Amino acid sequence: MKTSKLIWVLAILVLCSSSMYGGGWKAKHVVLIGLDGWGAYSVKKANMPNVKRLMAEGSYTLKKRSVLPSSSAVNWGSMYMGAGPELHGYTEWGSKVPELPSRVTDEDGIFPTIFGLLHRAYPKAEIGCICEWDGIRYVVDTLALNFDKHVENALDNPTETARVAVEYIKRAKPTLVNIVYDEPDHVGHKIGHDTPAYYDKMAELDGYIGQIIQAVKEAGIYDETIFIVTADHGGINKGHGGKTMLEMETPFIICGKNVKKGYEFTESMMQFDCASTIAYIFGLKQPQVWIGRPMTQVFK
Repeated sequence: MKTSKLIWVLAILVLCSSSMYGGGWKAKHVVLIGLDGWGAYSVKKANMPNVKRLMAEGSYTLKKRSVLPSSSAVNWGSMYMGAGPELHGYTEWGSKVPELPSRVTDEDGIFPTIFGLLHRAYPKAEIGCICEWDGIRYVVDTLALNFDKHVENALDNPTETARVAVEYIKRAKPTLVNIVYDEPDHVGHKIGHDTPAYYDKMAELDGYIGQIIQAVKEAGIYDETIFIVTADHGGINKGHGGKTMLEMETPFIICGKNVKKGYEFTESMMQFDCASTIAYIFGLKQPQVWIGRPMTQVFK
């Protein structure tokens, strides 16, 4: 009799767990780190030991392409919305609302995002966004977030974003957290891409990424986490927005639970494939309007 009760208790625990964590999940946590204006051309020359460790221990491409124009809001939006500007409608550097009518909108009145998709499938999932540029908040679907933090005056206090991210990760152990730095874009505009100052900033950002990785370890979720480090666009001279590969090619680095190690993949990848890949990690069915493809080849 006691044995049968124990079996029932175990069955209930399994059911409760599966209601939160889908059976098809590749990992229980995803940490998405974005560096604004990080061109793929810089990776080989950059002093970024933490990022390069993720590359060595995970999978990556230096050929992910931005959508056009190769500027911020349109590309962050595409990264989160699984489609290009022709469908989601955010077409400019600082888009706060769609300049074109979104082909589809969800219950929150926005083109479907990976954040809304996860929230609706798993309402108990902890979802956070920490950003330095307020423009990010117009394309993430803030109504799907449990934690929404715009770090103001980050240029004057560059360590604050990492501090907020570390505290949040250790406290909340998020299912999905999006951490977006507004650098090295500012250095690119002020001093120039592919300059000593640009590479100094990349080394600084790598240190913050190391702090975030360490926070995941201290939170006790490292073995169940996938890290993604990527960018919206690159740059040339002191600008971006054009059609050169220096502006359009960005890194995509993925490392962690169930990800192949030391694998540089050669298949084509676009900005909107990021959302599809995260959806695949969480076993989510992507909306018909998304055109992104999950990079399934990077998984074991």
